[in-house]
Amino acid sequence: MAQHSTQIIRSPAHSHPQEPSLAIVPPSQPTTASVSLATTANSHGLHDTLQLGVRSIAADVALKHPLENRIAQWDATRENLEMTLQRNMYGVHAPVRLMMERQLVSSAPTPMSLGLPGSGFTKPGNLHLDILMGRDEEIRPQDVLIDRAQSTPAGDFHLGMERKLRL
Repeated sequence: MAQHSTQIIRSPAHSHPQEPSLAIVPPSQPTTASVSLATTANSHGLHDTLQLGVRSIAADVALKHPLENRIAQWDATRENLEMTLQRNMYGVHAPVRLMMERQLVSSAPTPMSLGLPGSGFTKPGNLHLDILMGRDEEIRPQDVLIDRAQSTPAGDFHLGMERKLRL
């Protein structure tokens, strides 16, 4: 089955997000817009209208408000600036080490004792990752609210220890 995709290049003057850049504020318009029906396809390769609603590629590609793009790219631009400054001050090893530490901390398993409470309104945060990302002094909606569909009931601490110790 053929998958339809459209790519529009708006302005090649802006740098790629992964290139070293000293930009403090993201550009107001995205450099490229890529739209694909594969992102909303069901098992048959067709757009799932019942679950996802009517989709218009023209509406997905249409220009949005400049502030919306800046907000969407704010964290990536800030992280790119931080990595570029570290690379310029300390050498190439500093951003590589920081990315390695972030990857190690984000892949560490969360103990069941720190699992989600039965209410499903809060979720455990990864404090180590928040510190490495520079978000330890921020409270975002993602830190407080969680979708109940993604939440799982918290495990019993004693039951988890019994399984671990094979008792």
